[in-house]
Amino acid sequence: MGAAALALCAALAPAVTVAPAPARAADTVRGLQWYLDYLKIPAAHQITKGAGVVVAVVDTGVEASHPDLRGQVLAGHGTNATAAADGRRDDDKEKGHGTKMAGTIAGRGGGAMHELGIAPAAKILPVSVGASSTTDDLVLGVRWAADNGADVINLSLHTADTAAPPELVDAINYALSKDAVVVASAGNTEQGDREVMSPANIPGVVAVTGFDKRGGFFAGSVQGPEAVIASPMESIIGPVPKVVSPNGYSLGSGTSSAGAIISGVVALIRSKYPKLDAPNVISRLIETARDAGPAGRDPQFGFGRVDPVAALTRSVPAVTANPLLKGEAAGPTRAGGATRPGDDDGPAVEFGVSNKAGAIVQAGLCLGVPIIGLIVLFVVLRRRRRRTPPAAVGPYPGAPGMPPPGWPANQPPPTGYGPPQQPGPGYGPPPGQPGYPPPGHPPAPTAGQSGWPGSGPPSPGPHQQ
Repeated sequence: MGAAALALCAALAPAVTVAPAPARAADTVRGLQWYLDYLKIPAAHQITKGAGVVVAVVDTGVEASHPDLRGQVLAGHGTNATAAADGRRDDDKEKGHGTKMAGTIAGRGGGAMHELGIAPAAKILPVSVGASSTTDDLVLGVRWAADNGADVINLSLHTADTAAPPELVDAINYALSKDAVVVASAGNTEQGDREVMSPANIPGVVAVTGFDKRGGFFAGSVQGPEAVIASPMESIIGPVPKVVSPNGYSLGSGTSSAGAIISGVVALIRSKYPKLDAPNVISRLIETARDAGPAGRDPQFGFGRVDPVAALTRSVPAVTANPLLKGEAAGPTRAGGATRPGDDDGPAVEFGVSNKAGAIVQAGLCLGVPIIGLIVLFVVLRRRRRRTPPAAVGPYPGAPGMPPPGWPANQPPPTGYGPPQQPGPGYGPPPGQPGYPPPGHPPAPTAGQSGWPGSGPPSPGPHQQ
C-alpha cells in the first residue's frame, strides 16, 4: 500500500500573466474569479466569512509567505522527511498545488489584484505529504489532521488505484469519528481517471465533481454513483509560489479546485452553525444543493450544484447520522442527539408512537379506568400484526450491485455511464511568454506561421488546461 503514489486532482495549470492595475476587470485576479459571483459568495460573506473554523489542506504544503495567505496558515505537519516539518512550504515546484487549494479556500482578498477565498476568515492547517508521496503519507496526514483540530479536511488528490486501501478507509472513518467533514475531489479525465477515485469514493466522504461557467457538467470531470455534489472547476485562478509563476497566480481547470471550493463552503456552514455536528453539516450542504441533470441524485452532479447562500439560510431537518453512509434514516432527530453539546435548535421533547401509547396505558391504570387500557392494548397489538418484518441486511449502498444512497427507488443500480467526454485542447503557450493571445483574439495559428500573436492577459476559455 505504501508504494502507491498519490496523484493531484488538477490538470496542468500554466502560470497566468495578470495585468497590473489599472486594468479591465477581466484582467484582474478578482475579475477571473467568476465562480464567486456565480455562487453569490459576496452575499454569503454578509452572513459569515468562516471565522472560527480550521480547514486542513492535506497536500503538497502551503506557501505561508504568499501575500494572499499571510496570517491565514497555522503551524501544521509534514508526513515525511522531505516535507516541511510544519507544512508551511509548498514542495510542488511545477503547480504549487497545496498553495492554490489553500488560497481558494481562505485567501485574504484585499482588492482586485488579490485572491478572495470562499471562507477568508477561516484558518488553514497545512498537512504536507510532499511533492512525491505515497498512500501511507495520506493516511498519516488524515489522521494527524483529525487529531489536531481540523473541522474540515480537504483532499484534492487521489490514490493510484480506484479501490481505497483498507488503511485509508480506516483513516477516513477515524476522521469522521472525530467530527471532521472530509471533502475529496472526484478525479479528472485528462489525467486518465475514468471513475470516482479513492478517497472520494469512500462512504461518508463528500465527493466533488465539477461544472463549467454555464452550469453544465464539465467534460474534464469524472462521474459515478459516488458523486455527492458539483462545484465550479473551469478556469479557476489561485495563488501559487513565485517559483511556479512570477506574478504569484495560476489558472487551471480541475476537480482539485472544485473540492477546495466545497471545503470553503463547508467552512462557512460550520462558522454559521457552530453547534451542528459533521453529519448535519453534510446534510445541510446536500439538502440545499440545486438539483441538476436527472431528477434526484445522479452520477454527474450528485445531489446537485452547491448553493452556499441556501446552505447558510434555509431550514433543514436534523439527521442522526452521516447521510452519505449506509443505514442513515433521513429526518428529524431527537433534541441534541445529532448536534454538538449546547445546541438548542431542536424540540425539547419528542415522543415516538410507542411512548405515547405507553403513556396512555399508564394514565388509564392510574385513573382506575381499565377499559382505556384494553382499547390501547388492542390498538398496539393490531399495529404489531401489521408491522412488516425487517428486510435482510444486504451490501452497503454503493457496493457492487447496489445503488448509492439517494438513488431513485425501484430503479436498477447505475451501470454503464459510457466513456466520459474528453476535454478540449489546451491553451497553448504559457501565459506571459511570446505567443499568448489576448482576450477576444481569434484562435492563434500554430507557432511559426504568420499571424502568431504577441503576449497578453489570459482568456478564461472553456478548456481543461
